[in-house]
Amino acid sequence: MRRRTLPALAAALLPLPALGQAGFPNRPIRFLIPWPPGGVLDALHRSMFEVVNRDLGQPVVIENRPGARGTQAAIFLVQQAKPDGYTLAHQHLSVLRHPFLTRQPTWDPVADFTYIMQVSGFLFGTAVRTDRGWADWPAMLTAARAAPGQLTFSTSGIATTNHLAMEEICEREGVQMTHIPFRGAQEGVTALLGKQIDIVADSQSWRPNVENGELRLLSVWTRERLKSIPDAPTLRDLGYDMVVTSPYGIAGPKGMDPEIVEILHRSMKKGYEDPTTQAIFDRWENPREYLGPADYLAFVKDRVAYEKRMVAKLGLSID
Repeated sequence: MRRRTLPALAAALLPLPALGQAGFPNRPIRFLIPWPPGGVLDALHRSMFEVVNRDLGQPVVIENRPGARGTQAAIFLVQQAKPDGYTLAHQHLSVLRHPFLTRQPTWDPVADFTYIMQVSGFLFGTAVRTDRGWADWPAMLTAARAAPGQLTFSTSGIATTNHLAMEEICEREGVQMTHIPFRGAQEGVTALLGKQIDIVADSQSWRPNVENGELRLLSVWTRERLKSIPDAPTLRDLGYDMVVTSPYGIAGPKGMDPEIVEILHRSMKKGYEDPTTQAIFDRWENPREYLGPADYLAFVKDRVAYEKRMVAKLGLSID
């Protein structure tokens, strides 16, 4: 029988190295964003990934893949990406909603992705022109009741989170308004300033025009009022018990190794907590929506049930 030398025996008794120490990551990580570059979302991700670069010793390379209603990144994860941790994507609620909008679902929003970390959400609000004379939210609703279907509101697309929220509010209030979808929030603001629509219900592209007095912010959809515009009530202040931020996060293809998931989660959480990233949250008053892998998956499961119910209730379809 062959005897082991003392050094060899000692080496055999040492604990195995952690997966990250054993080689992950050993090349750049690809991160897909299904929107054009720019804006708060890009700034948050880039700030976080600078920390990840230093922490893991490999860069996270951002690739913008706009189009297909924000589902290009999800399509790539499902159809082409390997579950090795080197291809990740920005994950948002439209990805969860998409299968219920079509007769031939392209993915299971729970089973076909690996959920790594929820990051943030959008600062939504409803704004109107100051020259309309609506001093507050109840005045706008009174006008809507007096002219069923004549008031128009814009969002950044059919079946977006803010579209569904506005439809739910209208149903609760028993009012009818006409939805005008645009490709993005700024297009809606431009149409509002041009008197082509009556209300914009979207993310904070309205902020500069509210600050200069051209627009009035009738409500914000975050948990708390904005420090910068404290007079605008939240939806909860208005009696709806609704918080609408359309949380988004980071996901990979299904079947990722849990150890790799935790390596990525720990590093990205460092990026999330970094003072530079937190300063971006503060500057733009974006909601902090952090969740770890298990809690993020639990949120997705609950949210998918809501999305399915709302799509059926409103009769929405993209086919």
